[in-house]
Amino acid sequence: MKAIVFGATGGTGLQVVKQLLDLDYQVTAVVREPSRFTENGKKLHIVQGDVLNPSSLLKPMEGADVVLSALGVNHRKPTNVYSEGTRNIMNAMRHAGTKRIVCLSASTLALPPETPLLSRIITEQIVMRLFKNLYEDMARMEHEIKNSGLDWTIIRPPRLVDGPPKGHYRVAVNEPMKKPKGLQGLTRGDLASCMIEQVHHPNSIRGIVEVTY
Repeated sequence: MKAIVFGATGGTGLQVVKQLLDLDYQVTAVVREPSRFTENGKKLHIVQGDVLNPSSLLKPMEGADVVLSALGVNHRKPTNVYSEGTRNIMNAMRHAGTKRIVCLSASTLALPPETPLLSRIITEQIVMRLFKNLYEDMARMEHEIKNSGLDWTIIRPPRLVDGPPKGHYRVAVNEPMKKPKGLQGLTRGDLASCMIEQVHHPNSIRGIVEVTY
């Protein structure tokens, strides 16, 4: 299969690229600055592109079987990277005839009912306020995806920490995650594994996937 990865220079995106290569995918990594991307492999194709520049996405998208998006920003200013960037990706997918997209979001947008009180207070009163612009644009992104008509899957992880996959995690598709484990962070390696795993899971098509330990 040919997979195209956006956000490949980020911590999660890089893990996605590495694991796809280990699984023998043909991988296209679309990055704004190819010089920043140090991963290599016989089946890895690195191309320059910007999700906010729609024309730069058309050529890389040709022949792609699946899109994995790990877009992110490293600031708290107003942004449209998630919403407009994902919209441009999906328009390029339609142009190329690609249907499958797995997209990274955040569990913060919809806390499970069983979220411990302390976690809920910290999330709603501190995290959501600090990163208000980011989460508002993520919500716009999810709205765009849900109304796209594509075979989409939205992944909502909890707090993330750097690290390789541990090889075990729990998922809940289109239902709240049961017994979330407080503030424990999910490694980016396990998040990448979860994203790739959903590519071939028909029950996650047009579904929201919660993931945690």
